[in-house]
Amino acid sequence: MAAELTIQTVVLKVAMSCEGCAGAVRRVLSKMEGIETFDIDLKEQKVTVKGNVKPEDVFQTVSKSGKKTSYWEGKATAPDASAPAAAEAAPNTAAEAPAAAAAAVPEITPAKADT
Repeated sequence: MAAELTIQTVVLKVAMSCEGCAGAVRRVLSKMEGIETFDIDLKEQKVTVKGNVKPEDVFQTVSKSGKKTSYWEGKATAPDASAPAAAEAAPNTAAEAPAAAAAAVPEITPAKADT
């Protein structure tokens, strides 16, 4: 059973020190299917990807650039629409998230609007 993906925004912190590093990230992202747009902020070492993608797939793809990659603190992902696929990507509840933060692969939860 193939789950429909929804448009998501994935924000990653990627260790990039020069345009060559940003170019390596740009190359791997340009080959990934489902991406609508992506932005690479070299100064902030921030990569923002928007598209019909799974956050963990974006993480794995960017990691292939050889650059140290992690989810942007406080902004793991933000689905643009309510998504049944998001439940599959993040089966743990929010109460379990602190324990998951210590895991090798960070837990992916939808971003909450702060007021």
